[in-house]
Amino acid sequence: MTEQLKSIIANGIVIILISLLMLFTGTWWRMNAQFNRGEAALQAGNFPGAVAGFEAALHMYIPFHPTIEKAAVKLWQIGEANERLGDISRALIAYRALRSSFYADHWLLTPGTSWIDRCDKKIAALLPSHHER
Repeated sequence: MTEQLKSIIANGIVIILISLLMLFTGTWWRMNAQFNRGEAALQAGNFPGAVAGFEAALHMYIPFHPTIEKAAVKLWQIGEANERLGDISRALIAYRALRSSFYADHWLLTPGTSWIDRCDKKIAALLPSHHER
């Protein structure tokens, strides 16, 4: 291998690593920004903003990142809170947002399968009462 070819390969590897680092860092930042928007909206009583923020954070999926679990828990809590208040429509919105976020993150594997299963059960249990209204 010539020195020029070695230099090209080394530079290519460095460029790829820097690009991946930038992608990861950008995703990390956007995920945290969306989660914080969801938190702020939740504190302000802004249901659509809270669901949108937490859902968007989940769409910035980074495996094993703790914000993913925190966003999922928040959406679940929003669903349960609205369920207790008798607002089945809003509860369904939260559960569906949680479920669809993990489906949207599907690539080789579908993350959050336990959340998807929990949401499927909640949605199935709520739908009969929702249609009777």
